[in-house]
Amino acid sequence: MYVIVSLAILVTMALALIRALKGPSVYDRVLAVNMFGTKTALLLAVVAFLYGRPDFLDLALAYALINFVGVLAVLEFFQKRSARSTREASNGPGA
Repeated sequence: MYVIVSLAILVTMALALIRALKGPSVYDRVLAVNMFGTKTALLLAVVAFLYGRPDFLDLALAYALINFVGVLAVLEFFQKRSARSTREASNGPGA
């Protein structure tokens, strides 16, 4: 049963990777990368249960936290870049 769950998680990770590569906007891509990271942490937790290795749960938790902080940093970067380009466009070419 847990092998089927692992395969299902791998399929959803593949779908998230496809969305990250094809995404129509940058926010769709960031969301897909976030989902991929979340599924990776979930897969680590399932593997930890399958092999009886509770130390993998620590890795899954650390990976989930790094994924969360990384997504926030990327979104902040794109928000500031968007605000800067909007400000430069409103000033005009001669300003």
